[in-house]
Amino acid sequence: MHPDFWHQRWQEQRIGFHQDAPTPLLVRHWDAVGAASRARVFVPLAGKSHDMAWLAARGHRVLGIELSPLAVRAFFDEHALRADVIEAAHGTHHRAAGIDLVRGDIFDLPDAELATCDALFDRAALIALPPALRARYVREVHARLPAGCRGLLVTLEYPRHEKAGPPFSVPEDEVRALYGPQWTIDVLERRDILAEQPGFVAEGVTALATAAYRLVRRPDDPARGAMP
Repeated sequence: MHPDFWHQRWQEQRIGFHQDAPTPLLVRHWDAVGAASRARVFVPLAGKSHDMAWLAARGHRVLGIELSPLAVRAFFDEHALRADVIEAAHGTHHRAAGIDLVRGDIFDLPDAELATCDALFDRAALIALPPALRARYVREVHARLPAGCRGLLVTLEYPRHEKAGPPFSVPEDEVRALYGPQWTIDVLERRDILAEQPGFVAEGVTALATAAYRLVRRPDDPARGAMP
């Protein structure tokens, strides 16, 4: 999807994907991920998510990436944080209270940044991307996270013909196809949430579930080769 799409959504405040509290599945399942107490946690397409502050409050160091300058500014304003701003070739870093939120394109993040991430939390990135970009995202971003990286992935599942994303439906078979070559995958929870999402009902969606997966990055297998 073109960056202008997301810039316009933030300019018009059409941000129904934003939550006013930390993601319940994060709060419920983060301990099961097994991330170290001081792990650096990668939060892609972070917006102004309260999840970053929740992770930082638990002692984690957070690396977020977000395209919209409005979202970045809103995050620090709403948490009453004054950020140090550092320009880099791949984007602008805003740092405060254990959180490093980069304003830039996720595909421009260098290996050196991703290599320092011991953990991952993805609630808003994979389901925000259409199929071709989902494959590129996993291949070019998640595949550069280090062996042993542990993560929590949250997805949505609904009949694809009933709604045009974003957010997109990403069923378990697609998660396993995308991540199986390099990650160990465990389903932690799957729950029906249609009754909690009147906007989906209004669009004609007849079934809606959310799923939480624990991911663990395996060492690269030279015999198998890199992810296609």
